[in-house]
Amino acid sequence: MPAKCRQATKQEVRSLFLKRRILIQMDVKATIIAQFTQVAREHDKRLAPLTDELELLDSGLDSLCFAVIVSRLEESLGVDPFNAEDAILPVTFGELVAFYENAAK
Repeated sequence: MPAKCRQATKQEVRSLFLKRRILIQMDVKATIIAQFTQVAREHDKRLAPLTDELELLDSGLDSLCFAVIVSRLEESLGVDPFNAEDAILPVTFGELVAFYENAAK
């Protein structure tokens, strides 16, 4: 006899939603860090420590590196937040991560 499914409570749904959001955010940030690290290695650049406060211009990467990173992030995350008409360009690493996290929602 098949098991009966019960309907989830609002609290359970809310909890699952928050867990999913946290996993997405962790996955997005980890993917971005991995791409920064890989591109820096491939282009023989010295990468600054990736803190939320780090200004992207001080990261040690040049414009070609950023173009490669954005292209790879679009491929791996399936989003390109730079295509939005009202996009405010990120200045810090933390803003860049939030930029992609918001687009991935």
